[in-house]
Amino acid sequence: MSYESYFAERREQQLGELKEFLTIPSISALSEHKQDMIKAAEWVAGKLESAGLENVKIHQTAGHPIVYAEHLHAPGKPTILVYGHYDVQPVDPLNLWETPPFEPTERDGKLYARGATDDKGQVFLHIKAIEALLKQEQQLPVNVKFCIEGEEEISSPNLLTFLNEQQEMLATDAVLISDTSLIEKGKPAISIGLRGLCSLEVSIQASNTDLHSGTYGGGVPNALHAMVELLASLHDKQGRITVEGFYEGVPELTAAMHEEFEKQNFNEEQLKKTLGLSTTYGEEGYTFVERTGARPTLELNGVWGGFQGEGTKTVIPKEAHAKITCRLVGQQDPQRILDAIIAHLHANVQPGVTLKVKPGEKARAFDMDPSIPLLQTAADAYEAVYGTRALFTKDGGSIPIVETFSRQLSAPVIMMGFGLPDENLHAPNEHFNLENFDKGLLTIVEFLKRV
Repeated sequence: MSYESYFAERREQQLGELKEFLTIPSISALSEHKQDMIKAAEWVAGKLESAGLENVKIHQTAGHPIVYAEHLHAPGKPTILVYGHYDVQPVDPLNLWETPPFEPTERDGKLYARGATDDKGQVFLHIKAIEALLKQEQQLPVNVKFCIEGEEEISSPNLLTFLNEQQEMLATDAVLISDTSLIEKGKPAISIGLRGLCSLEVSIQASNTDLHSGTYGGGVPNALHAMVELLASLHDKQGRITVEGFYEGVPELTAAMHEEFEKQNFNEEQLKKTLGLSTTYGEEGYTFVERTGARPTLELNGVWGGFQGEGTKTVIPKEAHAKITCRLVGQQDPQRILDAIIAHLHANVQPGVTLKVKPGEKARAFDMDPSIPLLQTAADAYEAVYGTRALFTKDGGSIPIVETFSRQLSAPVIMMGFGLPDENLHAPNEHFNLENFDKGLLTIVEFLKRV
């Protein structure tokens, strides 16, 4: 039986299993869902076992469990470690969901639920692809290991310890991850770059209480004024970041990389229409896809202080706050970047106020050489199923554990995503296009056979 026929015959059954998975509210960030995290880990372990994987084990960590499984009966053949995560983002704001986030619903060829595309749906594809190979051929063309964790959405705080402790068990020739997207419908992509990350929270204290703006206005520091002035100093009029040393370690785009970005034929006009924008914005001299895939950023994620209720309250705020994240590329060191930003803030803050900075998460950027044979094989596998060879792209987002896997296991990471950019991951009405559910199964089978 062809694999097309195999999956077509079992489509409704497999979709039913995925829906069952999606009903589990495995939100890693919220402590009240601890039992749901255990339930999700057990569900994954059960499916790996029923698919024919061996040595299936749920490993406890200081946080949520990690599920491991293997099938090592292809002597002399490469070993592929499949990584994914069963945890999901919180669902707020709940009122914006058209259907409940943990009641999976099919509409217009899409499956709606929290985790549908990030990452339960994509993890599920790998389990079912392995099951299909074993049922059809009674053996696998490669050796396979699975490492499915429950903390990706909270920056994987316990996975590094697990990698260090279980390095021999996890040893592999390549890591295979499906947690990214196609460029657009019918245009597959393999990400060869992810931006790194660092974050910080900034607080400014002026007086010891809010003050009447009539009695004190013009005579005392205003925390919001000081904050706005300070934040404005972080960029120039051309969109470049003004922090001294920020661009150290940032590689210039080569002619070949410019050409690879051009191949995407990205439609900026459609983007502006979709987002209701009159123009895009960013560092001069780069296109939208280059700015978001291969250039570093410093973005304000939240700024607040003073009166925010209905009507007017004439106060001079005593304090103001801001949250900042940076996306990093190349050899930018997250700690060095944080130090440089903190130094800039202290050097440019208005006199008469107190500045406090709280550093947050850190992650290095990740890059792969697209000429690696396994990446070329993955591109060929996409072409065999989608009729279009995958392009090599650089993604603007950060998956910190990808760089860690590559470094700790000394193995290339192959990011074969099957989502679409508009599937609302991390937002209300998250969904997975079922066309890519069908083609994803075939592509993974094709890739493993070609390897």
